[in-house]
Amino acid sequence: SGNPPEHECILPFTRILGGPMDYTPGIFEVRMSTYDPKKAEVVHTTVAKQLALYVTLYSPLQMAADLPENYEKRLDVFQFIRDVPVDWDDTRILNAEVGDYITTARRQKGAENWFVGSITDENPRDFSISLDFLPAGKTYEATVYADGPDAHWKDNPYPVTIRKQTVRKGDVMNLKLAAGGGCAISLIANQ
Repeated sequence: SGNPPEHECILPFTRILGGPMDYTPGIFEVRMSTYDPKKAEVVHTTVAKQLALYVTLYSPLQMAADLPENYEKRLDVFQFIRDVPVDWDDTRILNAEVGDYITTARRQKGAENWFVGSITDENPRDFSISLDFLPAGKTYEATVYADGPDAHWKDNPYPVTIRKQTVRKGDVMNLKLAAGGGCAISLIANQ
């Protein structure tokens, strides 16, 4: 039971067209049977997709929706939730197909930092995204939170890989999204 993986790939084209919406991503323990073996409910995403939703779904009143102990187990992954802002000065849609996938880049309100979220439905996807939206002459420290190599929304939703690299305008990043997965990227301007 629960919403299928395509659900969050529909919302940016429906509910959010009229403005921000209430949505609470950030679930790290997606199987409710962890808390009660009788519960069959599952959040149909990978953990990396849960991070990406902070960017793809505009909700300026945001929270960390899971239990603190689930975040304490994965502080390295939780760092994205700590870093991601809730309001933006600029938004760019880098690629999209209604109900299938969307990649959104947003610039933090009052700052030069950018955040990227990319999500997919039940199909795995490989994307190349251009960082042409970054200003010329600046470098950024990119922290990429991606689905692990064996991640899958149904079979293995938990693996997240984290990597860092320095990027600039015009660079291309290759994203690999697992089935029902996603990727979240923080782009922090170097001073």
